[in-house]
Amino acid sequence: MTTQLLLVKTENVQDVWSKARPLIEKALAYDYLGSMTSTDALKLILTERQQLWIGFDTDIFLAILTEIVHYPKNKVLRIIAFSTETGHDMNVWYHHLNVLEEFALACECTALEAWARKGLAKKLKWEHEYAVISKPIKPKQQRKRRRRTKSNG
Repeated sequence: MTTQLLLVKTENVQDVWSKARPLIEKALAYDYLGSMTSTDALKLILTERQQLWIGFDTDIFLAILTEIVHYPKNKVLRIIAFSTETGHDMNVWYHHLNVLEEFALACECTALEAWARKGLAKKLKWEHEYAVISKPIKPKQQRKRRRRTKSNG
């Protein structure tokens, strides 16, 4: 059977969530800051702030989470998470990115952007415009307690 990538309508999300959720969780596990859980994603999808896409042949093998980001001068479709059951199979789903491009154009977006690890960014062969780097920070009170604990131990 031929694979397909479909945008899940808000009213149908609950019908596919049990199969899509583990895939979304798998992708979100790479966010060491813990910015979002699958429960958060579901809430954002149901309030139409994010979109859920599923890839399937006889069953769901791919889940993608996107959001439209409004910058001052343009909009982009950001791919927040994408995951396959195997973690591989790029050749099975990569050609479906044109469906995301068509959706982005229909929403008047000027580009696609993705939160991706280095290996995937290289495989996608997209332009590397910039990297998002992060540093976890803690309130001053937590840093002081931590230092005292280290010096006492």
